[in-house]
Amino acid sequence: MEKVILVRYAEIHLKGLNRPFFERLLADRIKQALNPVHASVEREQGRIFVYGVPEQEIAASVDKLCRVFGIHSVSVACCVAKEWDAIRDAAIAETRSFAESAQIPTFKCFARRSDKRFPMTSEEICRELGHDILEAYPNLSVDVHHPALPVSVEIRQTNAFVYTGEVLGAGGMPVGSNGKAMLLISGGIDSPVAGFMIAKRGVMLDAVHFYSYPYTSERARDKVIELTKLVSRYAGRINLYLVPFTEIQMTIYDKCPSTETTVLMRRLMMKIAERIAKDTGSQALITGESIGQVASQTIESLCVTDDAVSMPVFRPLIGFDKEEIIEKAQKIGTFETSILPYEDCCTVFVPKHPVTKPKVDKLRESEALVDFEPMIQKAISETERMNIG
Repeated sequence: MEKVILVRYAEIHLKGLNRPFFERLLADRIKQALNPVHASVEREQGRIFVYGVPEQEIAASVDKLCRVFGIHSVSVACCVAKEWDAIRDAAIAETRSFAESAQIPTFKCFARRSDKRFPMTSEEICRELGHDILEAYPNLSVDVHHPALPVSVEIRQTNAFVYTGEVLGAGGMPVGSNGKAMLLISGGIDSPVAGFMIAKRGVMLDAVHFYSYPYTSERARDKVIELTKLVSRYAGRINLYLVPFTEIQMTIYDKCPSTETTVLMRRLMMKIAERIAKDTGSQALITGESIGQVASQTIESLCVTDDAVSMPVFRPLIGFDKEEIIEKAQKIGTFETSILPYEDCCTVFVPKHPVTKPKVDKLRESEALVDFEPMIQKAISETERMNIG
């Protein structure tokens, strides 16, 4: 019996006449996620089937697919002929290990008959299959409300598929179905989570990171690269732009009002990120800011920051508290890397008394004290690009 990975969609079901576009895109994302395994990905009536994955690679492939946005759930199924004996034998074989080891030995049969030409109804399939499993394993019993093991059969156009249980996927929309945006990624907890959340809505990500040698270390840079790799497990390939920011940062601290340095730094970062985003096809910026978390994230400060750019700025964490963000970071696997003690340029030279209610006109005046344009152009020209994922 051939093992097949059965993939169920998430929100793609809601897309009506546009659904084939989303299905094709999701199939492409599945192929990318499974690379270098050469599998055959086929679409059929609300399902995607992955054929040809070597048995020793199936567990790892399921793990990868559960991080692909657009997938609701995944099951490893036996692909058999649409004949009752083959279906029954597969179901009994799939149930064997459970019957031999289960502490709560209950099961229930489920059937989905897409091919209405099959001579048995879904109800008849469940009844007959339950009877045959009980005959094979007398220690089992049926529980129609809370079964420990669901035994499922799908009768499709070409074959039948038998499986026990399913693994939940990441949900959302296939990456690339809703444009492209630039994530401002630091070495902290928040920005990787923000990138994850926007990518889940089908947005392709690029990322930009600002570093200030020698005030930030090589380990801080490596930490950001690792965080980008962790996000790319869900978001797919990410172009990471590493921008030297030391000259601009030191000029801000030397020439501008000390209480405004953090907000001015954020404005200059946004300006540079926007230019790189426009040059590389992104349509919006993404940050990990949350209202009131720090002085640079008050409503007034966010308004001053937004004034520096014309692009939309997405802040998916804007109403989250820190515990909620930490919980999300732990769930997606970025938290342990984020808390490594290597500072980024946002955490060095923090003023003792930062302004919490800055005014747009005042910050524009302070920024105009220095001609930052040559420094911006120099930073962009010296930016390093890395392809992650």
